[in-house]
Amino acid sequence: MILIAGGAGYVGAHVNKILNQQGYETLILDNLSYGHPEFTRWGTFIEGDLDSPELLDKIFQEYDIDAVMDFAAFTYVGESVEDPQKYYLNNLKNTLNLLQSMQKNGVDQFIFSSTCAVYGNPERIPLTEDHPLNPINPYGRSKLMVEQVLSDYAQAYDFNYISLRYFNAAGADPEAQIGEWHQPETHIIPLVLDVAAGKREDIKIFGTDYPTPDGTCIRDYIHVCDLGQAHLKALQFLEKNEKSEVFNLGNGNGFSVREVIDTCQEVTGKEIRAIETEARAGDPPVLVGSSDKARQILGWKPQWSDFKQIVETAWKWHQKL
Repeated sequence: MILIAGGAGYVGAHVNKILNQQGYETLILDNLSYGHPEFTRWGTFIEGDLDSPELLDKIFQEYDIDAVMDFAAFTYVGESVEDPQKYYLNNLKNTLNLLQSMQKNGVDQFIFSSTCAVYGNPERIPLTEDHPLNPINPYGRSKLMVEQVLSDYAQAYDFNYISLRYFNAAGADPEAQIGEWHQPETHIIPLVLDVAAGKREDIKIFGTDYPTPDGTCIRDYIHVCDLGQAHLKALQFLEKNEKSEVFNLGNGNGFSVREVIDTCQEVTGKEIRAIETEARAGDPPVLVGSSDKARQILGWKPQWSDFKQIVETAWKWHQKL
């Protein structure tokens, strides 16, 4: 059985569905602060929080858990700057609770949902796993701290992990059973689709004078189902190799804010009003990752490399909200 902490959230729910389709038994643990009970239709669901060591020990004692996947993080960069304590308590301290309970109960395989935010401002593009780690906000630092903990644990204990550094997760389950549903929403594709759906008047473009072809920021968008397949591959790798690794997960190409808006207009057939405004502090002009290592070692290859198809799955889901 696979324990999925934060399995009622966006990425965790897609991973949970894929694991169940592959015949794995799953146990979802989520406090529903950002997750959705509607997303837990596969596997067994327990509502609870990683801040309770007693609950964690009870779960590990009651269920035969082989590996743990951890998606139970707060992920709003701006909020992490305004309230870093919230992020260090949840993203770091609560993950330590989870790791401690794993240690006590003899579970030694861990897959961690990390982020490209551990790199900070890029010194070179595309970003590779050996790029210097210099996060520029508490969210990124909290993720890097956990990665450092995992490295120490792997050296000291009978313990192996895979850390997966995502770039921009996007899209939705092609069957539209689950999708991107954040409250509040901060991700660009659902925000643009909100304008197309008439739920929002306009989309703001933060900065138009970046050193990019059209002056707007460029980001690497990876379909959430491709992230899910990477977690499956990572689990299979741990089962077979008992070796710790770190991998980037991205498409390896980037799309600008203007290209995102244009593609959403093409997919929805709706006119999307955009307002140009000042750039935000700390937004790098380009963030694109190399996933060559994951391709070579995990045998993972994104199936959703066409950005228009990614947006089409997002729009199909978005119309259900």
